[in-house]
Amino acid sequence: MNDLLINKTNAFFKEKFGDAPEKVVLSPGRINIIGEHIDYNDGYVLPAAIDKIICFAFAKNNSKQSKIVAIDLNEEFEVDLTKTISLSKVVWSNYILGVIKQLQDNGFSFDGFNCVFSSNIPVGSGLSSSAALECGTIFGIKELFNLSIPKVDIALMGQKAEHWVGINCGIMDQFSSVMGLENKVIKIDCKTLEYEYHNADFNDYSLILFDSNVKHSLFSSAYNTRREECEEGLSIIKSNFPGITSFRDCTEIHVLQLKDKMTPNVFVRCHYVVKEIHRVALACEALDKGDIEALGKLLFETHEGLSKEYLVSCDELDFIVDTLKKEEAVIGSRLMGGGFGGCTINLIKKGEEEAIKSKLTKLYKEAFDIELKIYDVKIGNGTSLYNRN
Repeated sequence: MNDLLINKTNAFFKEKFGDAPEKVVLSPGRINIIGEHIDYNDGYVLPAAIDKIICFAFAKNNSKQSKIVAIDLNEEFEVDLTKTISLSKVVWSNYILGVIKQLQDNGFSFDGFNCVFSSNIPVGSGLSSSAALECGTIFGIKELFNLSIPKVDIALMGQKAEHWVGINCGIMDQFSSVMGLENKVIKIDCKTLEYEYHNADFNDYSLILFDSNVKHSLFSSAYNTRREECEEGLSIIKSNFPGITSFRDCTEIHVLQLKDKMTPNVFVRCHYVVKEIHRVALACEALDKGDIEALGKLLFETHEGLSKEYLVSCDELDFIVDTLKKEEAVIGSRLMGGGFGGCTINLIKKGEEEAIKSKLTKLYKEAFDIELKIYDVKIGNGTSLYNRN
């Protein structure tokens, strides 16, 4: 599938600009195995790059103008590198303008280039196509003009570009897009950016995403409220246990002892966060042992916490998980991402995938009159140069 995308992108570039590209870059989307709503609570996340990518073709054009073409949208724009970068009305172009601005603000010097890109990352599905766009653009410019930029700095500049666009994201999306390795998940410490790889051999199980095909508008207001509730809870914990500085220092016992000192909402948010941080550690142990069934149980537990305590699920996502929980072939399922729509991530026994897909699609359509979208994913490498040889 990616070969077709790469060939299409190369052919388009040659037709548009008359020559073959100098550099071809592949930049992936990402999934998060476990550790949801933990990045802003000083916890750990467990993401991985996937085999859904944006393919970019780049070449220098010996000017101070850069021309960028989004093949899939049939849109293009030009940017004058001698002028101050400012936000555009064309939403997708702002992610690219943002990274050009980041490179310039960080003192990197480069000339004009031509770039075309095409993607097979489903947009709006929570697989971080924006992070892939940002990091792939930085990586391509770095390679084209021989700039010295460490991988972690590519991720940080991608994140700052997204903040400039107006989306206050954490570091997980860009970090996993750049730093991913095939068949590995990355345990990232969201506080220090320290990271370690763990094997992600799912053995007899396939990783499948079921996209609810809904996105409820509650997300942004609920997200801000959850952050405030967690901050309030942590403040109460700190004042009662002076040795604790963050949720990662807490146990479930600490939170339970303070139940009467917290509002019901603050208590359940804190209870979820402390348990989820612990689940990330247990998930790493399960992966290291190759115990995928134990990992699956943790996914179900996370969904229960997100749905009943953190309250970021919705009827459609709960329906998907509840339906799959009854199937012996499904050992784990949970909502992935911010919530109120988007995807579930699911571990399904190999050989049973098509039967499960068919059954769930039918039941979901009957329940909500919505078509389910389905993505089979494998864990792949982070942003890299495509070697044509």
